[in-house]
Amino acid sequence: MNNIDKDRLDVFLKSIKRAEDQVLSDIRLEALEDDVPIIRDEMADFMRFLMRVIKPKRILEVGCAVGYSGIVMLKEAQEAHLTTIENYEKRIPVAKENFVRAEVSDRVTLLEGDAGEFLGRLEGEFDFIFMDAAKGQYINWLPDVLRLLGHGGVLVTDNVLQEGEILESRYAVARRDRTIHARMREYLRALSDTQGLTTSVVSVGDGAALSIKE
Repeated sequence: MNNIDKDRLDVFLKSIKRAEDQVLSDIRLEALEDDVPIIRDEMADFMRFLMRVIKPKRILEVGCAVGYSGIVMLKEAQEAHLTTIENYEKRIPVAKENFVRAEVSDRVTLLEGDAGEFLGRLEGEFDFIFMDAAKGQYINWLPDVLRLLGHGGVLVTDNVLQEGEILESRYAVARRDRTIHARMREYLRALSDTQGLTTSVVSVGDGAALSIKE
């Protein structure tokens, strides 16, 4: 499919998209105005679909930002509790306010601080884990993430295609991006090579890796 066709397809798909919840729509617009990275529109729809199919009870999110993706999940998974981690201090109060606005704050545990430290201390099993934080740290967090993922649980990792740069050799990538490029490739190989884990990469949004623990 060439770029023109893809652009036309994107326009068509948006034209048949169900209108988003007003609170979520407001939060999305505010995030975009403030240059806060949140999941793309098509990724949000994909997450809604996954919530309806999987029906998780315990969700772990690594990378809360302003709470948009967490609210997307909780709006669809009505019986779920979300544990979400955020390290950027300026975004934490905004996320808390947004959880209240969306009337889901009673189903949220927001952990404030370094994800690596929290992942090492968390116990129990989660039905669904969503990774959308510091991309260069995914490979370091993976052992704890897999420890926390219950059998039959699903791990979704966002932005794995890095705007297509994942396809390039390290020498074709800007020097400042080479470390994260190498680590994302290492992370995807680790997902593929881990015994007892089945992974598929889909091109929704900026690419998402879906892994299920057998």
